[in-house]
Parts: sequence; structure tokens; C-alpha cells
Amino acid sequence: MTTRTVPVLSSELKSKIDSRQARVAVIGLGYVGLPLALLYTEQKLPVTGFDIDQRKVDTLNSGGSYIFRITPEEIGSAKAAGLTATSDYSRLSEMDAIIICVPTPLNEYHEPDLSYITNTGHAMAPHIRPGQLIILESTTYPGTTEEVLVPILEKENRADLKAARNEQSSDRDFYVAFSPEREDPGNTSVARRDIPKVVGGLDAQAAELAAALYGTIFKRVVRVSSPAAAEMTKLLENIYRCVNIALVNELKLLSLRMGLDIWEVIEAASTKPFGFQPFYPGPGLGGHCIPVDPFYLSWKAKEWDFHTRFIELAGEINTGMPYHVIASVVSALNRHKKSLNGSRVLVLGVAYKRDIDDLRESPSLTIIELLQKEGAEVSYHDPYFPTIGKGRRYDLQMKRSSLDNLGQYDCVLIVTDHTDYDYAQIVREAKLVVDTRNATKGIRSEKIVRC
Repeated sequence: MTTRTVPVLSSELKSKIDSRQARVAVIGLGYVGLPLALLYTEQKLPVTGFDIDQRKVDTLNSGGSYIFRITPEEIGSAKAAGLTATSDYSRLSEMDAIIICVPTPLNEYHEPDLSYITNTGHAMAPHIRPGQLIILESTTYPGTTEEVLVPILEKENRADLKAARNEQSSDRDFYVAFSPEREDPGNTSVARRDIPKVVGGLDAQAAELAAALYGTIFKRVVRVSSPAAAEMTKLLENIYRCVNIALVNELKLLSLRMGLDIWEVIEAASTKPFGFQPFYPGPGLGGHCIPVDPFYLSWKAKEWDFHTRFIELAGEINTGMPYHVIASVVSALNRHKKSLNGSRVLVLGVAYKRDIDDLRESPSLTIIELLQKEGAEVSYHDPYFPTIGKGRRYDLQMKRSSLDNLGQYDCVLIVTDHTDYDYAQIVREAKLVVDTRNATKGIRSEKIVRC
């Protein structure tokens, strides 16, 4: 192996990045990867998207979109700027930088499922070459980049390549970093490029290259000392939200018993100009990160003989919220002298939050399954989902019902507060409305049960 005092490979890649000539690969064209690819095409960098889902590849190559908030016009503009998609991982050898944006779910035991990362590593390792920058964005526990991904890439590549460490450069190096995704589906108040990007490199060269690559599309890049520090940063961000949501969920349960309106209380507390940030209760946590991240850290903490009691308590409270919703529906139906078993229930909203087409970890799915288990005849409506099929942890096979005859249902259950809905009309036409999101705020009716 030839060791050089000057990091020639990293200098060459840095020059390509600065001149917008670096060829960028994005692996995983979902809710994180596709928006990221579009940001790079906006800055005129050539981008190739990789995905094992041939449907996504074909849709993009034909100029279509499978994500509601990304229009076919945006895809067309990206294609004109050089975006292509493929399922052929051998083409990774053509790339200068490879960004991995694959899912990291939990298994049935609430343990980390890193199979998407490891499978991606196995698929890409034979095709990597010296001088490439490889960045993992998938949310995971501290140590994954160095302990899981890098060993696969080093062991299974065909040219005895090694990840650059300790600023020692050779002609058989590739560069590795971790940069947590900060995608917030449905957020139109903050432009993606205005969200600071955190990067942690395996060494200073990798950190510099990753900062340069992200600096082409983000206004600010924040460098931390290592991939593990960047991985922990992502977990802290989401565990912070998980814990605070658990707090207001618990306070909501207490407020209901005390006859208080927790939404009024939060609104009043929010007037304090310091020391308070509002979080809001709901029917359970959804999205890929917040319901998942605490379990990733709790699992990893056991390796250090550390029990994350505070985090696990928050997870326990949030996991219990769909059961609270079911109990509220049972109680509301009882007042109408009806049993949940045999009742017709319409679930309004199945996305995990308002105005997005994202089902990941949605509490609506759990609530539908629990209602069915109790014998209810369940229908749903969501403007973003004409059907609900099979996912990693559900198999509902349902078609969207219309809102034409709400009076046919014994209960209309608001789980996701989409702004498309006319809640005043819904209350007028329904026999009973159970509201988990305060969507009916300001509407007075004995039909409404807020839970």
C-alpha cells in the first residue's frame, strides 16, 4: 500500500464537489432520500437514485412522483437537471459520493432492525472504489457507522480498500461519515436548505468532504467530532420530543379526570416568553423517528449496563395512548347505550400527522386494529390514502370510505386532524364524534367527546 503525505484522493473529490462535478448517489428514495436528491439537482449536481423498489425507480424515470408533497413537475425539473434512478448497484462504481437513506425500524421485540443498513452495505461493498465518500443518514444508535457499516464495506470490497482514519491518506482509501436526516414531512414554514446539517466524519478528511458536499445544498453545516456523536445528536433531538409529548399526554389524562382542558392550559403556558416550549397530546406517536429512536438508545445502553428509565417511561406512556383512545370510544358509545362490539366506527385520518401522505408508525393503524379486535365494524377516510394495504406490521386491506353519509356510523373518530376536513359539518352530520386532536376546538355540541 502506498502512503502519501498529501491527501490526493480527498483533494480531488473536494475539487469535484466545489465545482459541482461530483456525481452523487442517494440510496433509498423514500421520504428522506428523494427530497435530498432533489436538493442536489437544484444545485446542478448530477444525481443517481438507487432503490430496490422497482416501482419507485420506474415512476421517477417516467417523470412521476409517489410522494404527495413532491409534484411530477418537480421530478421533471430534476430529471432535466440530470436525476436518474436505478436498481443496479453496480453503477455505484461511477459515483463520487454515496448517501444512504434507508429505513431503520424496530423488530417485533422493539429491538433495532438494522437489516436495511446491512443489506445495503453488502450490496454496495463490491462496487465501491478508492476516493469515494460514503455517508449514512439513517437514524440509528451511536456506533452503527463504525461498528456495523464500515466493517462490511472493508471486508467485502474487491480491492482491499479501507476507510480513512487518523488523517493518514493512501491510494486505497474511501471516506465515511454520518449525518442525521432532519426531514419534517408537511413542514412548509422552514425551507429544507435552512435546516442546519450535522456531520461527523470517521476522520477529519471525511468530515471536511461531507461538510463540503452538504454545504452545496444547506446554508449551515455543523461538524461534530465523530459519527457516534452525530448519531447521538439525532437520538437526542427525537427523544427530547418523545419525552415532552409523553409529559403532555400524561397531563392530558389527568386533566380529563379533573375536568380541565389541557389544550387551554398549553395555550396559556405558551404565552410565557422564556423557559417553555409547547408540545401537544395525541392518540399516540407516529412517523419513523419519534416512536422508534428511544428504543434504539435504550437497547444500546444495555451494552454499557445502563438502564434508561426516564426514556423508557416516556415510551410506555406514549405507547399506551391508542388504548386510551379505545377506552374513550367505549365510554362514549356506552352513553348512547351501545356496545363497541358491532358498532360502526369511521376513523378520520390515518396519516401519522396532518396534511401528509405518510403512514409510518401511525397510531391510526394500531387504533383500527384494536377496534377490529373488539368487534367494531371499522371504516376509514383520509384524503391522502385511497387504500391501506400491507405494511411491515399491519395488513388491513381496506378501501377509503366516502363522507357522504356520516349518520350511518355510530361513532366518527378523529385521529388525524387534516385541514381538508370541515369539522363543523362533520359534527352536524355525525351521531357521535370522538376527537383525539382538538380538531373541533370552538365547536360546541353534546355530540363531541374530547379525549
